[in-house]
Amino acid sequence: MSLIGRANTALNTNTVTGVDEALSVHGSDWLWAVTAIYVLSFVSSLVPLALILTLLHLTTLLTHRTPQIVLLVLSFAAKESERVFHYLFTFALLVGAITHYAQASDLGWSAVEQIDHLGNGVVRQMFYAKYINWVVAFPSLVLGLGLISGVSWTTIFCNIAIAWYWVVSYLVSAYTTTAYKWGFFAFGTFSWLILAMSTTNESREADALLGVERDYLFLAGWLSLLWLLYPIAFGLTDGGNVIGVTGGFVFFGVLDC
Repeated sequence: MSLIGRANTALNTNTVTGVDEALSVHGSDWLWAVTAIYVLSFVSSLVPLALILTLLHLTTLLTHRTPQIVLLVLSFAAKESERVFHYLFTFALLVGAITHYAQASDLGWSAVEQIDHLGNGVVRQMFYAKYINWVVAFPSLVLGLGLISGVSWTTIFCNIAIAWYWVVSYLVSAYTTTAYKWGFFAFGTFSWLILAMSTTNESREADALLGVERDYLFLAGWLSLLWLLYPIAFGLTDGGNVIGVTGGFVFFGVLDC
């Protein structure tokens, strides 16, 4: 049977009950596309190393020596001091692939009553899987920026803790069924502000000594601008129930990718 013409049956297999606003088939299709992006990115991060090792092993067996082409390829491989970034983001991509796979399969969710109906029903399908992705992805980016800037490990660990605080605050806000959810939202958004200030201002002093101030400011500024959209997206989706589940996944899918 052709895979191209096969319909998406995830919502038929993993049925949804007890909610008014749920993921649609088109939303599941979108999540499958995002999952494919994560999987391809993850595989592409592994292929160069696997290819190098395979070539090295085969040519050594056949010729009992290492050919120049393999040495040339190895010269472009990541240095030992830079491999931490490779390992870090490879793991983050793997977690992103798994969590988006769960969401595309209509798994990893709970039914949560909403205080603001706004035409999207009383009970919303709340996917906690995406918060699991953020718990890994956000600290990975923070750690990467910290290693680039050369700040102390104390500052790096503090920023990672703030990133976790941000994600957990939003998760608690999403599952709070009263207006007190906006208190958790405020705490989480305030932690984002602290994180943005720390990564753009405090770390700039350290990276200036390393001579990478301009490049670092570009990366940190771009990331802070991207992160600015997360409070907006959360307030419109899991927080305020203004945008439906499918629309919310389109919003977050663009940001996560």
